[in-house]
Amino acid sequence: MFTIPVFTISLLSVNIKAYADTLYVGTSTVDITPELPVALDGQMHLRIAREVGTPLEANIAVLESRHKNKLIETTVFVSCDLVVIPSEMLYQVKYEVHKLLPGFNTDKIVMNAIHTHTAPVVRANVYPIPEKDVTQIEDYYSFFAKKIGRAIKQAWDSRKPGNVTWGLSQAKVGYNRRAVYADNSAKMYGKTNIPEFRGIEGYEDQNVNSLFFWDKQGELIAVGIAVACPAQEVEERYEINADYWHPVRLSLRKRFNSRLCVLGWIGAAGDQSPHLMYGKAGEERMRNLRHLSRLDEIARRIVFAVEDTYEVVKTDRHNDIQLIHETKDMSLPMRLITKTEYKASQKEIKKLEAQINADPKAKDRLFRKLNSFEGDVIRRYEQQKIQLAPMYNAKIHVIRIGDIVICTNPFELFTDYSIAIQARSKAVQTFVVQLAGPGTYLPTEKAVKGGHYSAIAQSNLVGPEGGQLLVDQTVELINKLWNVSYNQKVN
Repeated sequence: MFTIPVFTISLLSVNIKAYADTLYVGTSTVDITPELPVALDGQMHLRIAREVGTPLEANIAVLESRHKNKLIETTVFVSCDLVVIPSEMLYQVKYEVHKLLPGFNTDKIVMNAIHTHTAPVVRANVYPIPEKDVTQIEDYYSFFAKKIGRAIKQAWDSRKPGNVTWGLSQAKVGYNRRAVYADNSAKMYGKTNIPEFRGIEGYEDQNVNSLFFWDKQGELIAVGIAVACPAQEVEERYEINADYWHPVRLSLRKRFNSRLCVLGWIGAAGDQSPHLMYGKAGEERMRNLRHLSRLDEIARRIVFAVEDTYEVVKTDRHNDIQLIHETKDMSLPMRLITKTEYKASQKEIKKLEAQINADPKAKDRLFRKLNSFEGDVIRRYEQQKIQLAPMYNAKIHVIRIGDIVICTNPFELFTDYSIAIQARSKAVQTFVVQLAGPGTYLPTEKAVKGGHYSAIAQSNLVGPEGGQLLVDQTVELINKLWNVSYNQKVN
């Protein structure tokens, strides 16, 4: 693995770090649609896409703060129409940026995925991808890294003085997808129209947080939108598709600017989905009366919330704001595999192998479950014999922009954790952005007790103990940015 030199901007003092008299903003948008045919990521079985339903994009916004024309802080947001952001892919992007912008602090690059399940496979050894006539993961990595590296440089080179503001509205987009039953068990996408159904397991977050950027001429050039719902309405299709973010972007660009940078941020939504858990008939009736597909209905709600917010906050623009970008490398305790879980996976593997032996064509359908689902449990259990207290390394970003804060995590984080972060944060608004990294589900204690996919050991590298540590350390870092030493202005 190559080494990425990192240049850290020297600061006159911690106080000057917090203060800026000018905000500079640069943007770019790049097509990251892979060459077809390509394997798709997100389902348990192999899918090969041979057509493009919508293009895939990466939207990039570069922020720079200056004090008396001296660079103080930088932040780079990169929102990608992908399922996750593997560490290897981020490393390659940083390497490309370093080549194009020597001395740039690549640790300030925040890259997140919208979690569409109709984007190319970016996780190695998860699917049995054919070696011929299908785009390979390593080839897509190279294609992606070069595209993103050039796009970041383009955004950096285009930065000019700008303004920013923020706001909040609501839209019903995500539904908690875990049903709970009379025996206290839970099930993802479980039936809710049966006598045993007792309720929905966890919270839902209907807030739509928006961040707006203008140039000096008053044109809206970028918007960041945080929605606590993954982009997986059309997740089962055999085509390239950016899911609901595509119609969202089209609508906003039609309204504001054909080149508008739209940063799609998925809030903590490990237990959320756009799929309806109940009330389907009423929702369908309203959609039909509006003559909208389910995808367009989701986009309509998000766009309405963004436009509603815009009309309220558009005159409250700021240029001399605090921009502070902190990162933290955390070591979180990994979820340990019990002997019972180990034996259950051994038993399941034998069943899967028997199915494949009986029908070799079943390999494509069962490969992921055999190799990286049940197989991972076996490997982790064996590793625990050597490393008694295994830890998971997770990087988080915490970025203060004026009165708001954006905090990231690499997981499919259950929404309860986000509610805790928002409730304890000193910021006026707290944007929680998940999947700024490789991602695995991070469930609550309640979910683990309920069981089923997303809360079982096969779905988690980190469990509730690590989730609470993530919350506590994120809140600590957020609130540090509201300390007096950060808030004092320097003349």
